Amino acid sequence: MVKVGILGVGTVGESVVNILIENGDIIEARAGRRIVPVIGAVRDLGKARSVDIPLTDDPMEVIESTDVDIVVELMGGVEEPYRLVKKALEEGKPVVTANKALLAYHRYELQEIAGSTPLFYEASVAGGIPIIGALRNGLSANHIESIKGIMNGTCNFMLTKMIDEGADYETVLAEAQELGYAEADPTFDVGGYDAAHKLLILGSIAYGIDAKPEEIIIEGIENITATDVEFAREFGYEIKLLGIAKKVDEGVEMRVHATMIPAGSMIAKVDGVMNAVSVVGDRVGETMFYGPGAGGDATASAVIADIVEIVRGNTGPMLGYKKGLESGMKLLPPERVRSHYYLKLKVVDRPGVLAAVTSTLGEHGISIESMLQKPSRLTDRVRLLFTTHECYESEIRKAIEALRSLDVVDDSVGMIRIEK
Repeated sequence: MVKVGILGVGTVGESVVNILIENGDIIEARAGRRIVPVIGAVRDLGKARSVDIPLTDDPMEVIESTDVDIVVELMGGVEEPYRLVKKALEEGKPVVTANKALLAYHRYELQEIAGSTPLFYEASVAGGIPIIGALRNGLSANHIESIKGIMNGTCNFMLTKMIDEGADYETVLAEAQELGYAEADPTFDVGGYDAAHKLLILGSIAYGIDAKPEEIIIEGIENITATDVEFAREFGYEIKLLGIAKKVDEGVEMRVHATMIPAGSMIAKVDGVMNAVSVVGDRVGETMFYGPGAGGDATASAVIADIVEIVRGNTGPMLGYKKGLESGMKLLPPERVRSHYYLKLKVVDRPGVLAAVTSTLGEHGISIESMLQKPSRLTDRVRLLFTTHECYESEIRKAIEALRSLDVVDDSVGMIRIEK
């Protein structure tokens, strides 16, 4: 029998306990040994929990218990879970975590601490989708050319509503909060931070890149408008919040932002709260992983899959490399990212303005690919919408600043990156 202690018995923790009990026979058949939850740590012992195991408000009681063989960390946060996971690993106890924020900041330190002690984390990215296992194992013969993922169900739900129903951002956010998809403070989701933590984990497995969130582009969906949605549809695009990691000649790009993508692409068809990750390998080509990215049972399914792997004896290095990844790949700084761009600006409606705008773009090395003019609600203003040929992030940012300085352009200049 293998005994499991759980740090954090919230929605996911409750599901882990109950699935281990209710599906115990099939799990035992697959793992080869019975897996039993024996204790859980919670912050508030007074809160009702739908689990039938002893609970404590002292997480060290779980870690130091001689009855606990595997520690599952589902607390959330960064520094306190890091202290506890580190302690469990130092005690020689395998750990399973679903904590993406912990891994976004401390994955390499934890890999060093773990050594040969298993530390698994399938549930940290895209909930019930087995993308970690696919990168560590199923695609291990491939150089990974790119990863593009819808990794936040809240944002995908909101953008789907905006596109399908023409609803504005604030209305859709309120609905997402009412349905429980978005928190009262939705910044972590809609600001792109949740997806960024997940992307950093995937980037480590694919490329050996040790990057922190502060080193990559992270933008959310807060500024997406009905005008953007209308333009995207007219030019054959959908708008998705994507996490993107890809090899280029100079290194590896890693970024999270709202993105216009061709409406006919597989990932553009992923709607609602679902997640999807597209991975391109140099030998296998494109593979797509689709499924629920959150929820108690879906995330618990991934947690238990990791427990089963440990019980089977399938350990392996945490980030997938028995040797260091000696490819020399480096993270590109944000200003060296290259992309096509969509620009939106409101200008004074008079002769010569378009020439001034296009001239300013040309002075900064920005070549226009397409243009659309739309009327504004203000009678003396019009909207100009552009797509550009590929250029550097540094060039488009300087061009936007120059456009804002023109007396014929209102301060608000919108930009969305385009992935062809």
